[in-house]
Amino acid sequence: MMKPVLRVDGSNASPLDGRPILDIKKAVWNWSMISAAVFLGPFTFTWGAFVTCCILTYFFLLIGHSAGMHRMMIHKTYQCPKLIERALIYIGVLVGMAGPFGILRIHDLRDWAQRQKECHDFFAHRCGYLKDVFWQLTCRFDFTHPPAFKIEDELADDPWYKFLEATWRFHQLSLAIPLYLLGGWPWVVWGIFVRVSIGIVGHWTITYFCHNPGPGKWHVKGASVQASNIPWIGFITQGECWHNNHHAFPESARIGLENGQTDPSWVFISCLEKIGWATNIGRPRCLEQREDLFLADHLSRGISSRSG
Repeated sequence: MMKPVLRVDGSNASPLDGRPILDIKKAVWNWSMISAAVFLGPFTFTWGAFVTCCILTYFFLLIGHSAGMHRMMIHKTYQCPKLIERALIYIGVLVGMAGPFGILRIHDLRDWAQRQKECHDFFAHRCGYLKDVFWQLTCRFDFTHPPAFKIEDELADDPWYKFLEATWRFHQLSLAIPLYLLGGWPWVVWGIFVRVSIGIVGHWTITYFCHNPGPGKWHVKGASVQASNIPWIGFITQGECWHNNHHAFPESARIGLENGQTDPSWVFISCLEKIGWATNIGRPRCLEQREDLFLADHLSRGISSRSG
């Protein structure tokens, strides 16, 4: 298992002080996609376009975002040959949420804030769903005392990743052209606008509910936010819904750790391992290394995560 990378130095920072402010580029991109999906989707519906949207949405989120960007790039729970690594991250870029460096920044700053004794509601997802999803799709957090953030050189200096970060929005065109040739404008609308909208809104919806009180036996000591496991949706969330497990064991490539916890991303990673394309697979750390955890039922966890 690779040693986790600490990209955030919050020694002189506060995760509580600051406010969400409008991020124009983020807002224009997200709400343009959503508006196009809402207004054009009903007029261009065909069963072929709908099925194409469903397949591409699941494929990109599973392979690109969950297995690629989240478990491999962010948490380094396994390694791939460089060509496979770059391909997985490119598929993650096609999800349409951000470039590779943007995803790292969004994830790691939130994760750092949630693991402090207190953090702002922007990171804790404590507000109502509509307010929170508006914040996440429209705003960025303006810290009064910001933490330092540094991406490791192996990613930051990689020409391919720098190119993707600078151009990530335009890569939807690499998909739009073949979609148009195969199915015309209905496939473009459903394969780009509807798909990206589902990915964006769906990602933040799962994020919202997984970071509010719910089932889960692990409590991370000193953390202001305790994640939850959301039953029954393991398949459609690629296994990301077992978030209480993930907060307890971020080093693990497998997130659905218990019987009945469906984890399609882990199935995909296991397939890569069998053909030699995934190595150094991360597992939950041993009992002697779990001093930061204790067992707690979801009711006491919910109360403690909202106290203070």
